[in-house]
Amino acid sequence: MMSRPDDDKLFLSIEISTQQTKVIVINNGWRVVYEDAVTFETDLPQYKTKSGVTYHEDGKTVTAPVLMWIEAVDLILERMKENSVDFSKIVAVSGAAQQHGSVYWRYGSEGLLTNLDSNLPMHKQLKDAFTILDSPIWMDASTEEECREIEEKMGGGEKLSLITGCRAFHRITANQIKKIYKHHHQEYLQTEVISLVSSFACSLMLRRYASIDLPDGSAMNLLHLKERTWSERCLQAYGMDGLAMKLRPLVPCGKCLGNISPYLVVRYGFNPRCKVKAFTGDNPASMIGMKACTRDAVISLGTSDTLSFSMDEYNSKPCLGGLVMINPLNPNIYMIMLCFKNGSLTRSKVKDNCGLGSWREFDEALERGVPGNHGHIGIYYDLPEIHPPVHGVMRLGPTNLVMTSFEPEIEIRALVEGQVAVKKLHALKMGINLDGVERILATGGASASKPTLQIIADVFDKPVVTKDIKNSACLGGAYLAKFGFKDPDNDDGGAAGDDDEDGGGGSGGGCFGNNDDDGDDDDDCLNTIFPNKDAVKVSYCFIIVNIIIIIIIIIIFVVFVIIIVVVVVVVVVVVVVVVVVT
Repeated sequence: MMSRPDDDKLFLSIEISTQQTKVIVINNGWRVVYEDAVTFETDLPQYKTKSGVTYHEDGKTVTAPVLMWIEAVDLILERMKENSVDFSKIVAVSGAAQQHGSVYWRYGSEGLLTNLDSNLPMHKQLKDAFTILDSPIWMDASTEEECREIEEKMGGGEKLSLITGCRAFHRITANQIKKIYKHHHQEYLQTEVISLVSSFACSLMLRRYASIDLPDGSAMNLLHLKERTWSERCLQAYGMDGLAMKLRPLVPCGKCLGNISPYLVVRYGFNPRCKVKAFTGDNPASMIGMKACTRDAVISLGTSDTLSFSMDEYNSKPCLGGLVMINPLNPNIYMIMLCFKNGSLTRSKVKDNCGLGSWREFDEALERGVPGNHGHIGIYYDLPEIHPPVHGVMRLGPTNLVMTSFEPEIEIRALVEGQVAVKKLHALKMGINLDGVERILATGGASASKPTLQIIADVFDKPVVTKDIKNSACLGGAYLAKFGFKDPDNDDGGAAGDDDEDGGGGSGGGCFGNNDDDGDDDDDCLNTIFPNKDAVKVSYCFIIVNIIIIIIIIIIFVVFVIIIVVVVVVVVVVVVVVVVVT
């Protein structure tokens, strides 16, 4: 690491995402001075994951090995040591993790965290700490039964969403816990604490179990959004013994939870007074990392794609198709997130199927196309999608003729235009006021693709802004570590949760990091893509065509069902008449 004047104090973020564990270190001037990533599939092949996850034989269950996550943290800290990162200058740590995944700590495991041997890596010492070794994650779609049950007990999805911010989706944590409760009951009974992946990662930095923070906890179907605490009604409806005790009380975003584990002090040389702040979910962290304001939308193009907006008022309509959470930028307002499973993995599969060897070739093929793709439309749901809840691939030609394949250039553009248009369609369907959005902040791996950003700008008719750091969730964790920091050498080590009434990571105005010491925001922007007005018109036409096609498909399906019913009735009548006559 090159030394800078602001490097006397450093702030570390650790993120456990779907495919990687990442670290970012920023200095006292908010500049990134170090970053690295461990890729699960290639760096830890012994766990035999595909893109960081394990797909089960039923085609619905998706998990990830807990010990893989811990070993990845071990490995990335060792790399930091090899790269001469001065751990003694790190004064605060926070981070982020994929949302909805759950980790099950066995009774007594806090003692293991407290008494870790600094001569050994953590993954070798915590192998007996968990009752469930393969954690259910956000990609799982095996909880249909549990989702139906809870909505029936709560009086329907709308009533559940009025309390918790969303209806019972497969991926939501409470439904995953319920499945564990039913099918692994003994393991559930042997579980002392249930963590989200974010609070699990934070626990590794402490010498004890870390609490779940409010933004991440509000994505579990268990938090009463308005009361900011676990919902007694939901806890009773799920009917799992001792669940509230296993979840522990919630804490505000950015709350200081204590000093770093002595294990990390001895093994890596951390300052013993280094503070650990509550980790949060990757989507709330992305809003922080992008320094989003209330009139910004954030689109994340990663393993899954997400589209997030701020909401001043709690509106029940978006809850039915999206997820409303506590806003990490301002804990007095909300954020709504629309999640789409088919993100980068689907884009990668289509790229490979088209014989394109790199993302550069993918972008070149995308640029050679024209807005609207000459009327070719593609819907690609390689995984069972959330919005809409369908699975499969459909290609339509200019005359709405169903096609089995496209030429590579047509296929690539159909994929990206289709993915972006569906996002806008769903946002409009949810009643989100896009007129109130001034710009779209793009993050995630695919935000490096300028042709993709141009399509987003054209479809939404909004300028799209990117930053020079693509790992916005991990960067948001670093901002959380720094925000509200108090020098441990001069006071008792307060943090955002100590000096702010709300304990949050953002300013009361709902725009993170607009403080005098926040550096130059302009330096963070890589470029701004403005909408092409001619393309915008085509994009709107594309959306209208999508709606018409969906309606036509529904009508055809209904007519087909009616015809089948009529035929069956006629056959039955004929058979009855023949029997009576004979």
